[in-house]
Amino acid sequence: MINKFSQLDLSKTYSYADYMTWQFKERVELIKGKVFKMTPAPSRGHQGISIALSALVWNHFRKSPCQVYEAPFDVRLSRSKTADSKAKTVVQPDLCVICDPSKTDDRGCAGAPDLVAEILSPGNSKREMKEKFEAYEESGVREYWIINALDRNVIIYLLNEEDKFLGQKPFVETDELVSPIFPDLKISLEEVFENA
Repeated sequence: MINKFSQLDLSKTYSYADYMTWQFKERVELIKGKVFKMTPAPSRGHQGISIALSALVWNHFRKSPCQVYEAPFDVRLSRSKTADSKAKTVVQPDLCVICDPSKTDDRGCAGAPDLVAEILSPGNSKREMKEKFEAYEESGVREYWIINALDRNVIIYLLNEEDKFLGQKPFVETDELVSPIFPDLKISLEEVFENA
């Protein structure tokens, strides 16, 4: 049994089945089988953005079949678009929207959410910009938002017919963000960044 983070062999590849047996306090994510330690606690600005964004998105979907979840919430991904105990990627997005109720269970989400939002922090920018980008693209996340708290902008990536992300025009703090896959979801970025 692994009850300390230091017992993990970071050169090894792990699965969701391994992840479920770990008994330590640190929060980690698996991306393509590799372990990434999460930052201990998000900054005040990160939390301000997260709370505002979650409230706005939750309010939009509250009477729809789509469900909104915020971290910590395990999302199990695989390249085959079906996630199970062999999944090599387990992430905790800052926010996700899942419209297929068959993907959710008591442990989180098994499969790609429809929409994922990640807020960049100094300790996680590389992960969100590279490793998670690739994992979300490969697993079939339809829309991916990368929120830059320092520059106060949002870049949206949309999955095309070839299962590749295409960048959309960036949204800045004074814009109203409109989701490509949920066109009636419109968010004032001034409200999102207000407490950052």
